[in-house]
Amino acid sequence: MKKFINDPKQFVPEMLEGIALANPDTLRYVPEYHLIHRADAPNHDKVTIIQGSGSGHEPAHVMTVGRGMLDGACPGDVFAAPPIDYIIGSTKLLASNKGVLLLVNNYTGDRMAFEMAEEASSADGIAVRTLFIDDDVSVQDSTYTVGRRGVAGNFFVMKAVGAAAETGADLDELVRIGEKVNSVTRTMGVALTACTPPARGAPLFELGDDEIEIGVGIHGEPGRRRALWMPANEIVDELLGAIVPDLPFVSGDRVAVMVNGLGGTPISELYILYGIIHKRLTALGMTIGRNYVGEYCTSLDMAGASITLVRLDDEIEMLLAAPAEIAMRVF
Repeated sequence: MKKFINDPKQFVPEMLEGIALANPDTLRYVPEYHLIHRADAPNHDKVTIIQGSGSGHEPAHVMTVGRGMLDGACPGDVFAAPPIDYIIGSTKLLASNKGVLLLVNNYTGDRMAFEMAEEASSADGIAVRTLFIDDDVSVQDSTYTVGRRGVAGNFFVMKAVGAAAETGADLDELVRIGEKVNSVTRTMGVALTACTPPARGAPLFELGDDEIEIGVGIHGEPGRRRALWMPANEIVDELLGAIVPDLPFVSGDRVAVMVNGLGGTPISELYILYGIIHKRLTALGMTIGRNYVGEYCTSLDMAGASITLVRLDDEIEMLLAAPAEIAMRVF
């Protein structure tokens, strides 16, 4: 294993410290909770939005804290749910007069931690709601979860509720919007290689030189099947063949498309995938209203990608188009 690390146990704290130091005007770091939060939080004119999950999925979620997105993110260690006291501490620190919305990708450890944190925070008089995200169509249950997994599609939920919160929407309205976006979002991924967690020092699973994992989870969980490598056209057809009929998406739909890199895939390859997807969806009679190509929810250094489709309407598209300012900025 060759990585830019010191002590593997300090991988997450050193990363979080670096994020805060790179964004001194907009972000703050609270080491005792692994918390990255907006410098102006809490803002009592808006609902506070917090998300947490295991680390290793960056830029999700610590690099998506900022105006129009998250108010805070409190990750656990690599591929591990944050401890309950991190969530409780972050919720108390950032709670606004309008309440707190907790966004949670649907994994067993995360659900348990956030549900217990919600109960404890409510007992302390904080108005708090939890919204679970489960956009992955690959499998119903997996190593880490009961029910569908929450993967890269969580960005659309985060963006929509973040935009609405900036307008002063109340907690119930944010839950309505988040549930609506989650209900029309579908994702599936494929791995070309495994990833290597720093504390493990070896690949998380084994793939032959000519093998791919179709429907892989973002922690390396098994997908629908292991297959021999195939050309990009065929990979897109298999992924869309699972995603499109699941909602289903139909001719006449206006959609947002995300091609998400899993950490070790060149951007050039992601655009090859997007070009194929664009042609396939156009041939099915769909209109692509918004597109997102890049790394949004990764699996450390895994080579692979996921495809997300969102059925748009006027409300969702307006919220996705609203301005946002976050750490994963570009020039």
